[in-house]
Amino acid sequence: MQDEKFMHFIENIEVLVSKVLSVFMVVVILAAIWDLAVFLIKELFDVPYGTFNTTLFKIFGLFLNILIALEILENITAYLRKHVVQVELVIVTSLIAVARKIIILDLGKVTGIDIIGLGVAVLALSISYLIIRFSNSR
Repeated sequence: MQDEKFMHFIENIEVLVSKVLSVFMVVVILAAIWDLAVFLIKELFDVPYGTFNTTLFKIFGLFLNILIALEILENITAYLRKHVVQVELVIVTSLIAVARKIIILDLGKVTGIDIIGLGVAVLALSISYLIIRFSNSR
């Protein structure tokens, strides 16, 4: 009987922590949207005409940051709904994060081994995603 009470207590703590994380993630998403809006307005009105596309990679990075934060929020809320970590969502979030890194990558500052590592990460995550998708479809 005491074990059941303890496990129920632990489950309640997990739910509470997940709810707090959800609220904090919403705050992070709103702050990221605000940061993106301020950055866009600043770049559109302060930068001389014709130089906007030099900061496009920063803008893409900010957009992808928000998308990654939304995916993390989805992971947390999915856990709250089902009390199970959905591996497919975690892999998709990881793929987005690696894609963001590749998109904003400054090729002048990285070594070949860094690019190979990113390629291996994309390959491993893609294969993992395919395995999960095929196993879920059965």
